[in-house]
Amino acid sequence: MSKKILLDKINIEGIKSFDVYRANGGYASVEKALKMAPNDVIEEVKKSGLRGRGGAGFPTGMKWSFLDKKSGRPKYLVCNADESEPGTFKDRYLMEFIPHLLIEGMIVSSFALEANLSFIYVRGEFRWIIKILEQAIAEAKRAGFLGKNILGTGYDLELVVQTGAGAYICGEETALLESLEGKRGLPRIKPPFPAVVGLYGMPTVVNNVESIAVVPWIVLNSGEEYAKVGTAKSAGTKLISACGNINKPGVYEIELGLPVEEFIFSEEYCGGIANGKRMKAVVAGGSSVPILPTELILKTAAGENRLMSYESLSDGGFATGTMLGSGGFIVYDEDQCIVRNTWNFARFYHHESCGQCSPCREGTGWMERILHSIENGHGKMSDIDLLWDVQRKIEGNTICPLGDAAAWPVASAIRHFREEFEWHVMEPKECMNRNYGLREKSIMSIA
Repeated sequence: MSKKILLDKINIEGIKSFDVYRANGGYASVEKALKMAPNDVIEEVKKSGLRGRGGAGFPTGMKWSFLDKKSGRPKYLVCNADESEPGTFKDRYLMEFIPHLLIEGMIVSSFALEANLSFIYVRGEFRWIIKILEQAIAEAKRAGFLGKNILGTGYDLELVVQTGAGAYICGEETALLESLEGKRGLPRIKPPFPAVVGLYGMPTVVNNVESIAVVPWIVLNSGEEYAKVGTAKSAGTKLISACGNINKPGVYEIELGLPVEEFIFSEEYCGGIANGKRMKAVVAGGSSVPILPTELILKTAAGENRLMSYESLSDGGFATGTMLGSGGFIVYDEDQCIVRNTWNFARFYHHESCGQCSPCREGTGWMERILHSIENGHGKMSDIDLLWDVQRKIEGNTICPLGDAAAWPVASAIRHFREEFEWHVMEPKECMNRNYGLREKSIMSIA
């Protein structure tokens, strides 16, 4: 049984309420942190080896240490709760069922960063979660954990929930800051980085929900204890949103370093492939990471067991590896059409491109149209090479990673499943007949 850090109390009856959460040890980390120096809290997070759980995996403590504290300007902490990666729903799970864990994490993290005003930027579609968070904030404030002179320590903190408008691009931290300032959510050119010039031009840290929610445990139990969980380079636990053709879709907390095969096939987690089918492929970290066929998601190029960790999943680069990303684990069975599901991803990225960069604005639409043509029996062999060329010219040529996110699934689908693309071109009628029954159960609709 894997160690539970984030989900160990989530099934306690009434844990959404302040009284029950407090009775079960909630907000103890706030009491401890406020007796520490802010930089000592940052040091504990650095010792923990915690890496950002939003997708990039950058060391959280190091990111905090970059914050400009010398200028004397106001500092801000912004929680990125704009969870919108297809296949990913673990942050929503935390906010919905144990909201005070995030509020506690925001208080401790804000204190460490010496921020007196912090924000939770929530995806606009999460209307019911916004109400849950606002109620939790009100409860914490009534109990003296927010507002002026928290617990008599002299530390002040106001926490604001800001609603987004359903734009995937606002999951990128600088586009999120633009939106928070009331402007159109367009990514900024970096440098300068938010740690120096962020919200309202002030030093800012942006972390996602899971990253902030684990901080209370680290402060209470020490960074060294957290670092003992997981692997040397991928410390701690990770929430995984598992969906697709598996017997037990849901949110799972795993110790990083768990074998991928165990995660997919054990009863503790996904419970194997649904309906007795064989596994065909896996998207391991949400729709923006490369897809891998069964033989590569279970074993590395060197023949070792592939592990659920940042370093193991990326082993071999994109030729044979992928990324842990946001932890959106999508499993395809043998009946799934790679071309159709890649087209579905391409439709999403074309729709969500902000249009600021020409390679992404034009390239995502081009990829969608080519994939649509191939999927619907109008493709040519030259279209496959054209598709490869288009994605290659998007990757690395945009201000933010959305262009890369759109290109990687297409590149990996062609790299590992080119014969399926060719089959669509050579046998369009047979392909369309076979796919007709799959349309209602595409991976995207299952996710």
